[in-house]
Amino acid sequence: MNDASAEQTTPVQPTILEVKDAQVIFSTVWESLVTEYGYEHLLFPKELILLGGAPGSGKGTQTNYILNARGLTCAPIVVSSLLKSPEARAKIDSGQLVGDKDVVGIIFRELLKKEYRDGALLDGFPRTRVQVECLKMLVDRINQLYTEYSNTSLAINFRRPIVHAMVLFVTEKTSVERQLLRGEEIIAHNAKVKETGIGKTLEIRETDIEIASATKRYQVFKEQTWDALQSLKEIYHYHFINAEGPIDEVEANVYKELRYQSSLELDPQTHDRLSPLPIAYEITLHARQELVKRLDSYEINHPELFNDVVQIIKTEFIPIISRHAFSGTARISTENEIFQKQQSLAMLIDVFSERGFQVTIDKQMQYIPERFDSSTGRIHNQEKPVYRIQIGFAGSTIRRG
Repeated sequence: MNDASAEQTTPVQPTILEVKDAQVIFSTVWESLVTEYGYEHLLFPKELILLGGAPGSGKGTQTNYILNARGLTCAPIVVSSLLKSPEARAKIDSGQLVGDKDVVGIIFRELLKKEYRDGALLDGFPRTRVQVECLKMLVDRINQLYTEYSNTSLAINFRRPIVHAMVLFVTEKTSVERQLLRGEEIIAHNAKVKETGIGKTLEIRETDIEIASATKRYQVFKEQTWDALQSLKEIYHYHFINAEGPIDEVEANVYKELRYQSSLELDPQTHDRLSPLPIAYEITLHARQELVKRLDSYEINHPELFNDVVQIIKTEFIPIISRHAFSGTARISTENEIFQKQQSLAMLIDVFSERGFQVTIDKQMQYIPERFDSSTGRIHNQEKPVYRIQIGFAGSTIRRG
């Protein structure tokens, strides 16, 4: 081969292999974070909500509801949007893939932003087994920070993390139908923007308009992402949400799954301190059934006293309550001796509760001079209880004046 032909030969570009070792990826990203932020400033969210699901499962629709259910005010972290960052685009434009290492690095840095300190919702992460392993290592490190700083002045900054994995499930048929419906809506929206000049056109993808493409997108999800999402149930608190139905039905399923769980949220010592106290849900769950049982027991076991209490309510209380129909609040004082029997007060509260009123009772002692002892100058008083009863109810909605 002569020199001329050698000069014309195009050099072979070295193949850049993506690292697939989760431990190597995590260690590289973690070390860069320590260098960039400093160990004491690695303040990750207290709560992580991992939201996954097939195309058309309603992740975007349910995001705000999930955030509200958990009391979080931050915007969701949409992984697909993060991958449109200049760093990610530079890789894509140069022909490289945005691999697990890049995804993990971008997301971990995003989680360190101050607005996510109380919690963050990750839409679309993790999507691979490698990303699941990196997430697990991150949570382990956050727990390590929590332990290391637990007895220091910085303890409040390093909290035990809570991780919710939420998977919205829909069948292939529903997924394809919703993707195509989205396409129809975008086409109509863009036509209106073009006609009126108001608003911005939206991007429409091939999967939004072609059945074959929409079907393939669902199948890719089942083949590549479903396994990773399923593996989360072995590690974190896992919520499998049936997202087939209408929006309000799916929201009900989400609420049921995200009901208050103190054992996950509180520090272990705090939880142990509060655990003897019942939560409101436990008290109210069977409240109506318990109320009915008590009322029936009054009728069976104490019919005379029960009748007397009902008659007093009917003749003395209801007329006063009726005069306060507009305000929805009536305050009544009574010295009726029947209420000196503790059970009669319980009956009073239960009767009003059954009828839809809210009652609070305050017992106060009234001192009435009975006799004067001239030898000592002491006044002897008779104690007489006065019961001040406040009754609340829905006031009249009719406009006054």
